[in-house]
Amino acid sequence: MHRGKGLKFVGDSRVLAPSERKKMIPKDYSEYPGKTEAFWPNFLLKEWMIGAVFLVGFLCLTVAHPAPLERIADPTDTGYIPLPDWYFLFLYQLLKYSYASGPYTVIGAMIMPGLAFGGLLLAPFLDRGPERRPMKRPLATGFMLLSLAAIVFLTWESVSTHDWAQAERQGKIVAKVDIDKASDGYKIASANTCITCHGENLSGGAGAPALVGTGLSAADVAKIAKEGKGGKMPAGIFKGTDEELKTLSEFIANLGK
Repeated sequence: MHRGKGLKFVGDSRVLAPSERKKMIPKDYSEYPGKTEAFWPNFLLKEWMIGAVFLVGFLCLTVAHPAPLERIADPTDTGYIPLPDWYFLFLYQLLKYSYASGPYTVIGAMIMPGLAFGGLLLAPFLDRGPERRPMKRPLATGFMLLSLAAIVFLTWESVSTHDWAQAERQGKIVAKVDIDKASDGYKIASANTCITCHGENLSGGAGAPALVGTGLSAADVAKIAKEGKGGKMPAGIFKGTDEELKTLSEFIANLGK
């Protein structure tokens, strides 16, 4: 600036004039049919709607089929067979096969599930194609269908081969009864190793059912004590006299009444 010459302004050609600046507006997604869409509200609204449908369906199932309760956990019951929740049944079934159990438990419990879930985590990095149609992504679609088929098959096998009758017996809630351990009936039960399988309080254990509230008569109890029942209780366990058998059978028949 020089005195008497006025002011001179120098413009920067790198700065666009307001009329020439591009407006910050989203793209017209109609140019890319089936490939992309606006996250808000299109995509997010669809996700919310699908999530709401599954949530309502799951709540209806919980109301129609409430979770059953079992008896209090007994750490001394070595015969109890635990069963995981339904969404882990396929892993539970996997550990029953010879190649994933015994000395190969690490393979069935860690390596195979780790590879499967690790593949799901790495899926966005392994398949980076722009296509959204399943038929245009054969590898990703094939692996996903294979995973779903394996999960459905293993879950079905676990449900169909599980001994649900035994599970109901071992998890049955038994009323707590104060047992007179000084009575003759309890002493006879102890002498004939009844408490070894049925527990100290005769509430079940080691795979044997509870003897409290069986609903059996004294004659039924005496017959089972002498002849056995099924493959888990063979005949000939009771070694006492007929009088002791009568005392024992009446003692057990009256438990829980």
